[in-house]
Amino acid sequence: MFELFLKLPRVQKRLISVTVDAVALSFALWASFALRLEQGFWLPDQSQLLITGLTVLVTLGVFVRLGLYRAVIRYMSDRAFFTIIIGVGISALFFVILGYSLRASVPPSVPVIYAALAFIFVGGSRMSMRMLVQHTFTRGKECIAIVGAGETGAQLAKALQQGTEYHPVVFIGLQKTKHKSLIAGLPVLAMNQLEGAMRVHGVKRFLLALDADIQIDRKQLLSRLESLKLPVQTVPSMTELVAGQARINDIRDLEIEDLLGRNPVRPDSAQVAGSLYKKAVMVTGAGGSIGSELCRQIIHHRPSALVLFEQSEYSLYAIERELQSINRVEGLNVEIHPILGGVLHRRRCEVVMRSFRIQTVYHAAAYKHVPLVEQNVIEGVQNNVFGTLHMAEAAIAAGVERFVLISTDKAVRPTNVMGASKRMAELVLQGLAQRQNATIFSMVRFGNVLGSSGSVVPLFRDQIRDGGPVTVTHPSIIRYFMTIPEASQLVLQAGSMGSGGDVFVLDMGEPVKIADLARKMIHLMGLVEKTPEQPHGDIEVVFTGLRPGEKLFEELLIGDDPQGTSHPRIMMAREASMDWEDLELVLNKLSRASREFDCAQIVETLKSAPTGFTPNGDIADLVWCNSGHDLIVAKEGTGKIHRLPV
Repeated sequence: MFELFLKLPRVQKRLISVTVDAVALSFALWASFALRLEQGFWLPDQSQLLITGLTVLVTLGVFVRLGLYRAVIRYMSDRAFFTIIIGVGISALFFVILGYSLRASVPPSVPVIYAALAFIFVGGSRMSMRMLVQHTFTRGKECIAIVGAGETGAQLAKALQQGTEYHPVVFIGLQKTKHKSLIAGLPVLAMNQLEGAMRVHGVKRFLLALDADIQIDRKQLLSRLESLKLPVQTVPSMTELVAGQARINDIRDLEIEDLLGRNPVRPDSAQVAGSLYKKAVMVTGAGGSIGSELCRQIIHHRPSALVLFEQSEYSLYAIERELQSINRVEGLNVEIHPILGGVLHRRRCEVVMRSFRIQTVYHAAAYKHVPLVEQNVIEGVQNNVFGTLHMAEAAIAAGVERFVLISTDKAVRPTNVMGASKRMAELVLQGLAQRQNATIFSMVRFGNVLGSSGSVVPLFRDQIRDGGPVTVTHPSIIRYFMTIPEASQLVLQAGSMGSGGDVFVLDMGEPVKIADLARKMIHLMGLVEKTPEQPHGDIEVVFTGLRPGEKLFEELLIGDDPQGTSHPRIMMAREASMDWEDLELVLNKLSRASREFDCAQIVETLKSAPTGFTPNGDIADLVWCNSGHDLIVAKEGTGKIHRLPV
């Protein structure tokens, strides 16, 4: 029956509301006289009946004029009740005026009693209706507990109460002062009452709504929630809310960086700003995961111009559109220039730098996915080694002040071509730094970046959503992890600290075991790992074996004697370098081997250079393996194609 009422057209609902109010006001007037005159069954005289009817009609007109009947009961706010107070006040005043004008017998206390009863009846009817409507819409919604009883949690509760998917039933307070209190009508419980909340309130999911300024051990909190085997999700950060990038009720999967167990790296904002403010800056690979985040952070330091250098048309379009939006909304007035181009085009790079008078270059363009580079050796070396060489030489020729290379922990004692090519790129910059001093070269080396293309986190998340299995290469494999914003901040910091040929690394805390990371993701998504001991679990973790070029442990330093810097979380590595003459010989060998498609020679050259390259498998280049090791080359000067056996 009530559901049929809810489905009525808006006009019919308003007519019903007017009718109910008319009856409620009439009864309030009768009851006010009956209570004042202490008569159980009071009958009005003609004048009292007249002022009653007129008062009801005028009051309904006032309610219409104040917009009370336009308010949707389900979403009724405090303003609606304020409207009722105003309307009832006007009604009582009109009642008094009518009583004196018509010389009706109206005791002075009757209007006061009437005003109180009218507010109770009119406001109470709407309050009761709202409770019934909310109860109806609550049925079928999933009961959730909000972890965090601060401002963020209160906003989330209000938003979800109006939604159709989740029904907040309890807060989990992280501050003792709020325990055993009520917020938004919901009880606030302590952490040690989690199991009770699940049982009594039927909690099926936890939503993290932590205020930015709250001091809490997130790793310990998530470990506690993980043991309950219910889904744990979170809401957008306050930064995203203020920027309009998300709404408070945009529920999302938990960010795994919360499990890193260390405080994020904080850059020296003054030093970074000094190296970027009013400078012309260029970012290569601007559409990639690291390059795009670099651009987002650089633009807030208000450079005079930001050049986005990218070979992918769509990636360039996407980041340019995003940055233009930030530029417009925040009034930064930064000139943004999207440039299509590849780092292997030496002349193109130099012309771009000269045209925009570039002062700082952040070189993020690279092929970084280990198995793909292992299967495409020549392109990997060309892009990572010679792309860096051409960009660096172009920077010197164009008079660039600073050049920062984004490197990787896989460049330390590499077992794969990708790592060896990045170590070779470091050697190139170190050699160029010795050869001249006009351009300051520096390198930033860090571990795996959460959320970047090729990161295990989105891969695991997709596998879990698809029902598994979650694939891990080896039970003992471990990696260092950092977030994209952290990596970008470190790059900007190093760009301002470098003095020439420096290799910077981050103190990244303890490494993470990939298998444990996979299991945490399974548990925090409310699922159970399928094991021989739990054959009826949801998701199985399967070990597939190390991929070509992959190793169990990654390192950040080649030597054991890092040097401290002005930043407490950034170290400077003491690495071996090459004289430019020796380096040039190696580069010539790599160039010749690349032109001849000789993957074996490329690998041997990388091994002979001081890269520390020790392959842990055979050459996996797909073209090399499927060509029978015959090389198809163009004979110089003739343009004729002929085949050379290896």
